Amino acid sequence: MQQYYPWWLDNLADDVTLEAPAMQGTARGAEVVRAIVIKAKALYEFQDFHFTGDYGDKGFLEEYDAAVDGLPLHVVVTVARNDAGQAQHITVNHRPRNSLLHFSRQLRKEFAASPIAEHFLAGES
Repeated sequence: MQQYYPWWLDNLADDVTLEAPAMQGTARGAEVVRAIVIKAKALYEFQDFHFTGDYGDKGFLEEYDAAVDGLPLHVVVTVARNDAGQAQHITVNHRPRNSLLHFSRQLRKEFAASPIAEHFLAGES
């Protein structure tokens, strides 16, 4: 099976935003959003896709299962496109909560040397 690569990752608006329950606040800008998505995908042990496709006039949806450090994740990604067809706003929802919190802490470790780390949980809080 071919590895899935999100088309929108190479078609981000310059002022794209990314939000997720695993994050503190909103990530802004193509460079930051791309870095977070690439790092997050690298932490996944696998991605088992149930659906990828358009919804409505300007929406795109991904639904998949994944795991990080053996912890299961169910993930739903929504992408809102702007008038130019670029990804303008991305929302990523992970469940269950314990896996989501672990994932956030792992991302903080991955970005430890970067200001991006502040978007993710520290320690066991």
